Amino acid sequence: MNGQNRADVTPGIRVAVILKKDQRSGTKTEGVVKDLLTNSSFHPHGIKVRLEDGQVGRVCEIL
Repeated sequence: MNGQNRADVTPGIRVAVILKKDQRSGTKTEGVVKDLLTNSSFHPHGIKVRLEDGQVGRVCEIL
């Protein structure tokens, strides 16, 4: 799953996100979802989440 559908992303799952500072390079950061920040049911760049360590990024892959 690619993390574009809000229904697929729930708190507590392990995901790979791309942080705002890494959008040009595409560097992925792994972590566990704490909060969902995107309200719409679909986003073409990935659902924005806050990880348990406080970092915010868009989900590019569900692990």
